Amino acid sequence: MISRWVLRWAGVGTVCGLFAALYWNVLELITHQLQRFNGLSLLIVMPLAGLVIGLVIHFLGNPGEIAVIVDNIHFRGGRLDARKNPSMILASLVSISAGGSAGPEAPLVQVTGSFGTWIGDRWQLQGEDLRTMSLAAMAAGFTALFGAPLGGAMFALEILHHQHIVEYYEALMPAIVSSCASYVVFAAITHLGIAPTWHFPNYQLENIDDFALAILFGMIGAVAGWIFIGIFRSCDRLYTQIPGPIYLRTTLAGFALGCLAAIFPLTRYFGHEELESVVNTNLDAVFLLTLALGKMAAISLTVTGGWRGGFIIPLFFTGACIGKAIAILIPGINPALAMICTMAAINAAVTRTPVSTTLLLSKLTNFSPMTPILFASLMGFFLAPKVPLIASQLKSEESRQED
Repeated sequence: MISRWVLRWAGVGTVCGLFAALYWNVLELITHQLQRFNGLSLLIVMPLAGLVIGLVIHFLGNPGEIAVIVDNIHFRGGRLDARKNPSMILASLVSISAGGSAGPEAPLVQVTGSFGTWIGDRWQLQGEDLRTMSLAAMAAGFTALFGAPLGGAMFALEILHHQHIVEYYEALMPAIVSSCASYVVFAAITHLGIAPTWHFPNYQLENIDDFALAILFGMIGAVAGWIFIGIFRSCDRLYTQIPGPIYLRTTLAGFALGCLAAIFPLTRYFGHEELESVVNTNLDAVFLLTLALGKMAAISLTVTGGWRGGFIIPLFFTGACIGKAIAILIPGINPALAMICTMAAINAAVTRTPVSTTLLLSKLTNFSPMTPILFASLMGFFLAPKVPLIASQLKSEESRQED
């Protein structure tokens, strides 16, 4: 019985890894074509991309965001609707390749999770077995991009948490098995995720004072998270006042993003390659802090403007800018410690995922002392706003039972 289930989880992860590799290769192909545009040409290219995104959503339907996925896991028995996938795939490919400040993790989680639901229906799974299959597939999709099977498995559960409580522990092992299969397939095809994604300066944990610094950076990252959430909600309120069809909103978002990218080119795209530039380039502290604010605005304009994608890597980029600025302003602070801890804290404050954030950053940066990252993540988590950005994370147990 156990071996049959292991084979099922691994099979789902294998298919998810194949899809993620195909998605990534298509995304890379389109991105290389659109990267040639820069400067004032972005004032034309990005609004046109926004129009295409809006038309896709208008005619194929709204694919939803991560809050919809969270609600479906909680209230629809783990069922994710595969009918939204064509819209999500097309809209996200254009959004990310054109230079929106959102990454592929959200579309990958949506599409692979809905595949888990579909295959669960084919196998006539019910109740927790069906939910578990959807969660295992979600974890596989997330892991493919980040190359961290344990972190991806934890993220699939932790993003669903409710008021400091992580649920669905029964899905942890299926998620890990599925993530491992997805990781191997994705890495074999794309050759990504084997080595660290970003190369930070060397760091050795030799002083207990560094734990105090990690807590301090966690506080700073939490403040940055508050600022980001404020900017995000302001942009959302602004867009809701714009009447008309969705393609008007996405086109205006494209124009705003084009203006921002023309002034600060590093705010364009989701930060996978741009973060390496921040780490390895000598930049002024004032410029880095301004760039961090610009990136917060770019993420907010992208997501609230109807473009599709996730904001985990863009938040990492923002945290790296702030952390490096602090290391420049205060001599003697290790820049790797400052950047990675701030990256962890801002992401944990916004997504409420301190454990998976710690695991992901340890893998992505090859930062071997995991404890400082954990301290910073926990500070970001516990100092986050009471009302989370993903509102469905606030649902109470009673309201679930009523639903």
